[in-house]
Amino acid sequence: MTQPDELTSRPLTKPLVFFMSLAVGIIVANLYYLQPLLHQVKGDFQVGTVATTALITFVQVGYAAGIIFVIPLGDLLPRRRLVVTIFFAAAVAMLVGSLVHSFVWFAILSVIVGLSSVGGQVLIPFAADLAADGQRGRVVARLMTGLLLGILMSRTFSGIGAEIFGWRGVYVTAAALLLAIGLVLSRVLPSDVARAHVTYGELVRGSFRLFGTYQALRHRCWLGAMGFAAFNVLWASLAFQLSGPPFHYSNIKIGLFGLLGVGGVMAANFAGRQADRDRSQQVTILSGFFFLVAFALMWLGRHDVWVLALGIFVLDIGAQGLQITNQTAIYTIAPDQPSRITSVYIFSFFVGGAFGSLATGFMYAHHGWTGVCALGSVISALIIVPALVWRTARVLTS
Repeated sequence: MTQPDELTSRPLTKPLVFFMSLAVGIIVANLYYLQPLLHQVKGDFQVGTVATTALITFVQVGYAAGIIFVIPLGDLLPRRRLVVTIFFAAAVAMLVGSLVHSFVWFAILSVIVGLSSVGGQVLIPFAADLAADGQRGRVVARLMTGLLLGILMSRTFSGIGAEIFGWRGVYVTAAALLLAIGLVLSRVLPSDVARAHVTYGELVRGSFRLFGTYQALRHRCWLGAMGFAAFNVLWASLAFQLSGPPFHYSNIKIGLFGLLGVGGVMAANFAGRQADRDRSQQVTILSGFFFLVAFALMWLGRHDVWVLALGIFVLDIGAQGLQITNQTAIYTIAPDQPSRITSVYIFSFFVGGAFGSLATGFMYAHHGWTGVCALGSVISALIIVPALVWRTARVLTS
C-alpha cells in the first residue's frame, strides 16, 4: 500500500473517516433506489415483471464494468481527483435518468448509473491505505457501515420520496446529493501522488492476473459473488411480494423495510473486529448459515409480515458480515495494488449480484415467493459448503 510519506496532505482523522463513510453511503445508494420502486416503474413504462426486474441487472452490469474499467485508475491517478470526477459523473447520470420516458433509454441509463457509481470502491481502499495495520479492519468496517447505511436509507428514502413526489423526484434528489458531496470531497480528501507508471491496459489486465495468481483471492471472489447473489434474490423480488397479496403495501411501507438493514450495520462492526483478530474463516461460515436461516424464515413468513421481517434482518447480518470479512481479507493479499484487488473482487461480487437478480425475476414470475426462497437457499449452500471445504483444507495443511 501507499507509504505514509507518499501522502502529501492530512492523515486519516476521525472527521475524515466520517466524510469518507458518508460519501460511500451516498454514492452506493444509486444502486438501490430502484429496488422498492420496481412495481411503480413497471406501471409507468407499461412493461412486464421480468423486464422490470432486469433493470436491477442492468445497473449491476454497469457497476461491474465500472469496477473493471474505472477502479484500476486508482492505482494510477491521484485518487482525490478521480473520486470527485466520479461523483460529478454520477450526478449527471441520475439527473438524466429522471428525465427519460422510454423504457429502452431508461434501461441504457440504468447501465450508466451503475457505471458511474463506483466512487465508494475507490474510497474504501484509499482509507485502507491510510490506516495503520492494526486498525485497517476497523477503518474498513466504518466505511462499510457508511455503505450499509446508504443501502438501508436509500430504500427507505426511495419509498417515502416516491410516495410524495414520484420515483423521478427520487432520482433528482439523488443527483443533488451527489453534486454536494462531490464538492465537499474536493476540499477534505488528502492529496496523493500517482503510484504507478504503467499503461491503462496493463492496469486492467493486471486485475485479472491477480485473480489467476492468488488462490485466496479466487476464494473470496466466489464467496462475494454468491453472497451478493443471495442478497439480490431478496431485494429484486421483495417489492413485488409486498405490493401484492396478502400485503398490498404502499411505497412508503415497502421503503421502510430497508430499515431492517440495521442488522447489517451491527454485523459490519463485529466482522471488522473479528478480522483484526484473524477470525475471518469462522465469520465466513457463520455468515453462510445466516443466509440459509434467513431464507427459511422468509418462506415461513410469506403470509406473516413479522416472520418475513425477521428473515430480512437475519439476511442482512449474513450479507454484511461476509462482505466485511471478504474486503478486509483481500487487502492483505497484494497490499501494493489495492485498487486492482478491489476491481477484481467487486467485479466478481456484482457479476454474482446480476445473476441473482436475473434468476430471481424468472423464479418469481414462474414460481412466486416459494421459488425465490428456494433459489436463495441453494445459493446459501454454495457459500457454506466451499467455505467449510477451504477451512478444512487450511487446517490440514497448517
